[in-house]
Amino acid sequence: AAVGGSTRGIAATRFARASISPAAASRVRACGILAIFESTMPADDLRLTALKLQRMIRHRGPDGSGVHLAESAVPGRRHAISHERLAINGGVGGNQPLYSHDGLASLSVNGEIYNHKQLQAELADKRPFATGSDCEVIVHAFREYGLDVASKLDGDFAFVIVDEKTGELYAARDPMGVNSLYFGYGTDGSLWFASEMKAIVGQCERVMVFPPGHYYSSRTRQLHRYYEPKWLDGAGAVAPLDLARVRTDFETSVNKRLMAEVPFGVLLSGGLDSSLVASIVARQFDDPKKLKTFSVGLEGSPDLIAAQRVADYIGTDHYSFTFTVQEGIDAISDVIYHLETYDVTTIRAGTPMFLLARKIKGLGIKMVLSGEGSDEALAGYLYFHKAPSGADLHAECVRKLGMLHMYDCLRANKATMAWGLEVRVPFLDKDFLDTVMCTQPDFKLVKKGAAEQHIEKWLMRKAFDDDQVPGVSYLPREVLWRQKEQFSDGVGYSWIDGLKEHCQRVVSDEEFASAPQRFPHNTPLTKEGFYFRELFADHFPQWSAAATVPGGPSIACSSAVAIEWDAAWKGMADPSGRAVGSHDSALTGAS
Repeated sequence: AAVGGSTRGIAATRFARASISPAAASRVRACGILAIFESTMPADDLRLTALKLQRMIRHRGPDGSGVHLAESAVPGRRHAISHERLAINGGVGGNQPLYSHDGLASLSVNGEIYNHKQLQAELADKRPFATGSDCEVIVHAFREYGLDVASKLDGDFAFVIVDEKTGELYAARDPMGVNSLYFGYGTDGSLWFASEMKAIVGQCERVMVFPPGHYYSSRTRQLHRYYEPKWLDGAGAVAPLDLARVRTDFETSVNKRLMAEVPFGVLLSGGLDSSLVASIVARQFDDPKKLKTFSVGLEGSPDLIAAQRVADYIGTDHYSFTFTVQEGIDAISDVIYHLETYDVTTIRAGTPMFLLARKIKGLGIKMVLSGEGSDEALAGYLYFHKAPSGADLHAECVRKLGMLHMYDCLRANKATMAWGLEVRVPFLDKDFLDTVMCTQPDFKLVKKGAAEQHIEKWLMRKAFDDDQVPGVSYLPREVLWRQKEQFSDGVGYSWIDGLKEHCQRVVSDEEFASAPQRFPHNTPLTKEGFYFRELFADHFPQWSAAATVPGGPSIACSSAVAIEWDAAWKGMADPSGRAVGSHDSALTGAS
């Protein structure tokens, strides 16, 4: 629960309506993993290398380390699997790697498994587990289900298993890529995995993003997709509008993510998404003041004002933090190092989130809930106003969800984990996604001037409107029906304007003219993009590092395909929501 002070106070926290309790809760597994498979290094050198590289991701789990070495079935080769742990309750039972009952399969995992009790009950092997970790079920389920284990999990995860019994390696990432994972190939044919690219990019000939919803098995030496929801095809989006189901499924998603033994809070921007999360969480407490909510922005920014209004309405203990444009600019290099990207929108939004996460961790909070994923699933970005049809809108939602692990999920995970703070995102729950993505996409179209669907995300807003549940009011109407603000805009428009002015000043015309030669891959189109790319190259000079970052044209966070929806967008290079004419504060020259 969101109480101040140390984690010792958590046992005394009482929930009047929540179905969770300290005894039943799990230990949070916010951490960093590293694995090296079939290395030719001598055992001592391999162990020392793993220990050295672990230090590069220790910020993800600063409270403990673990390394396990195993001999390969291939003569002269061996494996290392290691872990950086974020301690939650001071116990010794949560150290990793975690092991199978025979001790031969070792697991390093960053994640939360929300259906761990159900999975444990379904296992044929009824021997008791060695720890209270919700993640231990993975290694035992692997022994029973083999390659199908990832598809059995409901949670956010990135993990690697090395099985000395069979000589097999198995790695998997959660369906939407909430938790980060990279992999690469060493010069000796070894295979490397890490939560962050920085730990392995200097050791591999090539490093790549591990795709979400996939597993890798050394049996096949291939990646395999295990997550194939029926909404990937537009033919699966045929369900009628069911506002009650939207509401109940989202409440279920939020509440399952309260599975924790740590002081937690909610990131509250004052927009629809984070405000609904905060409202639902606050309703689980007998006294909402026990829940801490957090916002960040420039002095007087739209988000700070709206967030305070929401906090006053739902009764939380709210913290508003401010930063200056100069403080944000000063943090850019660190932000790029931790986020491992040069994408303009991700850095713009990641900087205030990075600054906020440090403040939150300083208050003793170790887990927060956030609102990422809503705009992709519910067509919330302002450019969706121009969607030609429901079919076009649905196809764009699928594209955006498929890219989320390289943008908002990456930002949310790494900006918070830079300070050992875990973020959970209920909008990306599998069941909730099935509900909203299988709904007929015409219900997500914006119909200006109509009594219904007159604003983006009308479906979600209406599901939580005052007239849906008698006697229950989730949010003030001026917030429930507030226009979409991208996080980088909502923290204060002068943040982006000031950042762009800084880049115009420090990047000369001559330097910018050299962009095609200096950066032939994903050549930056603006001086702001050039500035970010230079900082990225300083941290990560390897060509394969640059290749992990997506590129291509975008307007207000659109895919390249959606730019075709409006001829006025072609040639524009600003991803701000104000770049489209449907924003109330549209940038000069926008359609």
